[in-house]
Amino acid sequence: MQATATAERKSAASQVSQRYAKCIEASKRVQWDIDRDVIRGRTFDFTKKFMPDGLSKINELPFLNGDEARFLSQIQGRTYANMFGLVERFIGAKVLEVSKAHWLGDQVALEALIRLTDEELKHQELFRRLEVMTAEGMPAGYQFKPRPNEVAHNVLAKSTWAVLGLTLDIEIFSQTHYRASIEPDTNLSDLWKDVFLFHWKEESQHAILDELEWRREHARLSEVERDRGVMDLIDLVGAVDGICQVQAEADASYFLMHAGRAFTSAEEKVIRDVVLKAYRWQYIVSGALEPRFADVLKALVTPAQMDRIGKALGPLLEHAAH
Repeated sequence: MQATATAERKSAASQVSQRYAKCIEASKRVQWDIDRDVIRGRTFDFTKKFMPDGLSKINELPFLNGDEARFLSQIQGRTYANMFGLVERFIGAKVLEVSKAHWLGDQVALEALIRLTDEELKHQELFRRLEVMTAEGMPAGYQFKPRPNEVAHNVLAKSTWAVLGLTLDIEIFSQTHYRASIEPDTNLSDLWKDVFLFHWKEESQHAILDELEWRREHARLSEVERDRGVMDLIDLVGAVDGICQVQAEADASYFLMHAGRAFTSAEEKVIRDVVLKAYRWQYIVSGALEPRFADVLKALVTPAQMDRIGKALGPLLEHAAH
């Protein structure tokens, strides 16, 4: 019986190692360069939208004309790129940290995680460059409020279980956004669209690795440590919502300043509410509702813990999905 159990453990470990190996293979196959493959000497087409309507919620602002709707989509798109640059700051650091568990163990897993970290550093460089490029074609006054290093420091102070859970959520919704909304929209700037095509190609492998590492971390924790992780994850969701609120207010104000006409106080209120709704949808709710993430989360938490998470998400779900 002991020999059978040992054989089963070895078989399970081999299967996990094969998943890491497949991520390495895919990473090598889709590897891209910022200048050669993505930017290719191009600039953004500001006669087109950046964010698709399904993500921007602009269709909930029927009183905007075409130019105004396009401008607001470009503001949201600029923030979308900056937000990914922000989260990849702590994602890269956390993955580099958890890779330590494989230093003297599975070298295939180690290679996969190091490749992920290298790709996240590349993504950060890409998004920094996009901010410079979008600034050249938009009015002065835009502000990205969160400070990436400060946010990363606060996130990394939470338990690894919680950070890996948040990371999986982010990297799954980045894929969902591209496939469901960005890729099929023919009215977006070609360059902006290509940025998220290439980003999606690498994030597909990252989500697999996130899940493997989250499950590995979960397996080594006590019940008390897992419960702390759930509390930390709820806190992190609240922190993300805080960022959404601050940036939504900044972006709505920037839009109102440069829209080219005055809006009624009622219209201004709706604009601010819709931008916040869009950001809650983009960065929290769309990921929480994604079946792939929900299935992993349910497998790792108790019904009581799931209920706590659901109550914390309830007000956000009600606002963003309404």
